[in-house]
Amino acid sequence: MSLKALTEPVQEVCDLYAERCSIERTDDWYLLKIQEELGELVQAHLKLTGRGRTKGLSEGELTAARADEAADLLCQVLLYCRRFDIDLDEAIQRKWLSWLDKAA
Repeated sequence: MSLKALTEPVQEVCDLYAERCSIERTDDWYLLKIQEELGELVQAHLKLTGRGRTKGLSEGELTAARADEAADLLCQVLLYCRRFDIDLDEAIQRKWLSWLDKAA
């Protein structure tokens, strides 16, 4: 599945969230949500690595929380790229995967 294809159902969830919570999604909102989710991922990582308060959560719960925050961050990046018409599949190919061609 391409990232573009993954973005469509993520957008549907975002639309539901925005409607239910009366969120106005401005251009700044998309970027600020990335920052918010990155902060939550950092917090979850710190808890899992013993550098944050765990609030009595098990290692499994902390691991799941970190994965959930990573998913939130990825989805927000997908939404940002959709908003600004960034072809992430193409950009990854150009910026990252082209190194594999150079290494061959």
